[in-house]
Amino acid sequence: MLSVKHELLQALAAALEKIAPGSGSKAAFESPKVAAHGDFAITSAMQLAKPLKLNPRQLAESLRTELLTQPACVSWVDAVEIAGPGFINIRLKPAAKQQVVREVLAQGSQFGFQPQNGKGMLVEFVSANPTGPLHVGHGRQAALGDAICNLFATQGWRVHREFYYNDAGVQIQTLTTSTQLRAKGFKPGDDCWPIDPDNPASKAFYNGDYIQDIANDFLAKATVQADDRTFTASGDVNDVESIRNFAVAYLRREQDKDLQAFNLKFDEYYLESSLYTSGRVDATVAKLVANGKTYEQDGALWLKSTDYGDDKDRVMRKQDGTYTYFVPDVAYHIAKWERGYSKVVNIQGTDHHGTIARVRAGLQAADVGIPLGYPDYVLHTMVRVVKGGEEVKISKRAGSYVTLRDLIEWTSKDAVRFFLLSRKPDTEYTFDVDLAVAKNNDNPVYYVQYAHARICSVLAVWGGDVASLQAVDLSALQSPQALALMLLLAKYPEMLSAAAQDFAPHDVTFYLRELAACYHSYYDAERILVDDEAVKLARLALVAATARVLHNGLAVLGVDAPRKM
Repeated sequence: MLSVKHELLQALAAALEKIAPGSGSKAAFESPKVAAHGDFAITSAMQLAKPLKLNPRQLAESLRTELLTQPACVSWVDAVEIAGPGFINIRLKPAAKQQVVREVLAQGSQFGFQPQNGKGMLVEFVSANPTGPLHVGHGRQAALGDAICNLFATQGWRVHREFYYNDAGVQIQTLTTSTQLRAKGFKPGDDCWPIDPDNPASKAFYNGDYIQDIANDFLAKATVQADDRTFTASGDVNDVESIRNFAVAYLRREQDKDLQAFNLKFDEYYLESSLYTSGRVDATVAKLVANGKTYEQDGALWLKSTDYGDDKDRVMRKQDGTYTYFVPDVAYHIAKWERGYSKVVNIQGTDHHGTIARVRAGLQAADVGIPLGYPDYVLHTMVRVVKGGEEVKISKRAGSYVTLRDLIEWTSKDAVRFFLLSRKPDTEYTFDVDLAVAKNNDNPVYYVQYAHARICSVLAVWGGDVASLQAVDLSALQSPQALALMLLLAKYPEMLSAAAQDFAPHDVTFYLRELAACYHSYYDAERILVDDEAVKLARLALVAATARVLHNGLAVLGVDAPRKM
């Protein structure tokens, strides 16, 4: 049907050129707001009426007449109807809708993919400092980032997944101190335990049991290996540098385990510390100063960020000589640009909203050719977890929050991914553990996966070669339920393109739920394994194509498509 739509768009362009020369490039179809009105809608007559000084209804009549002479319309169109002030509705012949079944079966896992565009893009996400296990907020970010990468891969982009983290700084020093005290036999609540300067009444920065685990392995002189580093502990409780390196490596390994449980792998781990050791931060500051985009005031160095739309100028270098946190971010994004990534997407929590204007201001002030609006940001809210009707806030593993691994262990990788992607990123979300493990139609991931498994069961009973279904006669697919299912299959490629453009993997979850519902309706309306061989093969081809699209869509989300349930 995609080829059919392309032919019909060319026909529309030719018809428009005849009645309004130069307007053929504006040929476009819309989806009717009411399905009963037709399969495609055309609004060109109303758009052209005013500049042409013609009545839109009369213009629609002329356009309809020209359309009906086009060979593609003769082949694929059942009716061209005019409605209201000048809408044109097109109703397709069943044969036109049936073409999508052949396209899906022929293209298989590549159905919905666009040709490679030769461009690379970098998506930075999760980017958690190695100070503890990944929490459910990181899980939402991991699901979003991976799905957005998958979406852009379907659109022809070469995607690079990057994890950026700091292996130094105040948080790492706190981790080091906490681990050292545990190794010396102290515990949270003891007088010597670190005190949070922002909350003096609170004892301990990191209370979780994982700190004791790190200390125990450090004393045992263990070796830990993460994706990006390996380190062997000295076992000396006074060797602060060894404790720091060991704790960072230990927690990077733990994060890797979380990510492996989520079936997610990064292409690169980028250290914030490398921006300093490589001289990138100093070079960036020097460039901003040389460009006249900074000034000194009150012993600090300020960026003229208001020149670029920020609500106030921002401190770059504090009185004590240290840089504020957005400065290395500017250096990092210049590095991304210099590495050849013309498109960059950052997945971050909504608490990072304030950094967007200042980072973009710094990039423009650096004047290195980076376009306005670089990088793109996708901001997400945190996640509440409900289990047994009550909110869960504490994890024994982490000490103060629910971890990603907790959520996976309570439910499944598939449920966590699908659920965390089922709402817009900036929408508050409550993860219902009980719903995620329910085996009924109220559980959206179960509902979609069951549709796929149900089709696989039918195909297994049939026992034939699915590849052979590409050549079968599809003319028997004429029922309203079959036609509705084929029309929905044809919408998959456009849905993918729109979801990528809008950074909206939740659109994929909505589509899959709609497709599963449409299949279940079809299954209830028509028996597939009937005695009539021609009818049986046509229906098998349709459901095999449906299974393929369900499989492809779930793959974009990083969710499995089981053959049995």
